[in-house]
Amino acid sequence: MSILLVHCTCPDEASADTLARALVEERLAACVSRLPGVRSTYRWQGEIEHADEVLLLIKTTAERLDALVERIHALHPYELPEVVAVEACGGLSPYLQWVAEQTLQPS
Repeated sequence: MSILLVHCTCPDEASADTLARALVEERLAACVSRLPGVRSTYRWQGEIEHADEVLLLIKTTAERLDALVERIHALHPYELPEVVAVEACGGLSPYLQWVAEQTLQPS
């Protein structure tokens, strides 16, 4: 079982809530935590930009990653949303199992 933590930034609470709800409802994520107050600095189209954002921490499995990325891309207001997956190298086994169970594709 490969559990992933996926980072995704959103421009505001409303878009973060829309994404979080859809991902959990569709069993693409077991849990989505929101961290408001993120200040991002990045280069976009040749310019240095700054933005206040909401960071989503999305818990899912490797098996659901492609579908999750596709859904984020479809729902996200950004032209190029940040979607970065990091593998969990360990953790509380019952929690990791719960993530796996919550993200099983419906039959």
